Amino acid sequence: MTMRDLSNEAEYSLRPRHPDFEAHFAEWRALSDRARTSLDCELGISYGDGPNTTLDLFPAAGDSNPLLIFIHGGYWRSMDKDDHAFVALGFVPEGISVASINYALTPSVSLDEIVAQVQAAVIWLHANAARASADPAKLHVCGHSAGGHLTAAMLSTDWATRGLPADTLKSGMPISGVFDLRPLLKTSINVDVRLDEAAAHRNSPLLHLPAHGAPMLAAVGLGETDQFVAQSKGYATAWTKAGFDGAFLGVPEVHHFNILTDLAFPDRALTVAALDHIRSAC
Repeated sequence: MTMRDLSNEAEYSLRPRHPDFEAHFAEWRALSDRARTSLDCELGISYGDGPNTTLDLFPAAGDSNPLLIFIHGGYWRSMDKDDHAFVALGFVPEGISVASINYALTPSVSLDEIVAQVQAAVIWLHANAARASADPAKLHVCGHSAGGHLTAAMLSTDWATRGLPADTLKSGMPISGVFDLRPLLKTSINVDVRLDEAAAHRNSPLLHLPAHGAPMLAAVGLGETDQFVAQSKGYATAWTKAGFDGAFLGVPEVHHFNILTDLAFPDRALTVAALDHIRSAC
């Protein structure tokens, strides 16, 4: 690697920066077990024919609720929806249903295929929102890390060409996302993701803003690397320059992993901001 590549490696390869990352994953799994045992849920529903095309539903009480579609992270190459059920703990008691989706992982599939799978999940959820006690006109999307990237990819999707309303997604909140993938090309991350220049450009939401921009809140921990903070700031700036409703949220005293844990608790700053964001967009 060149010196510039080494710099990108340090900025984007996060597990070496946080050697206690497994402790955060263990906490996510324990909280996810709590969500599955304490909340109504329907698990392992198929939304497509490809590998890992399953999702879990956590309906809130009543009906015609907003539905938060959550997309897990793991640099498109690891993790699972089962590790992220805890997100429902912060939203279902507040009257917001949650769908947590899975997708196939690299290198077994390309990033293009992952994006297509998540789009298929959104289409399925629009058609089956009532199964989650939700209103198909109240879909919102949120994701962390790679899921933050996929959240932005969903916000850039032309849903009208897929037979859905142009404003299918009423809001989006990418958390600690990567919106310009080109810096990843010569990092160890790309050993599995296998992007070339064209694929990195094609799959960079920052470079493909939509014609219709839903309200968007780009959140990131202020304890994250300079490049992760810059990615979220840059995406929020581009969103507002395009004339859309966009904002940046820097969350103090958290880093790339423990920022997400906050979503299990309705009174944490990130969750409060997410709840306000969803309610104001409904």
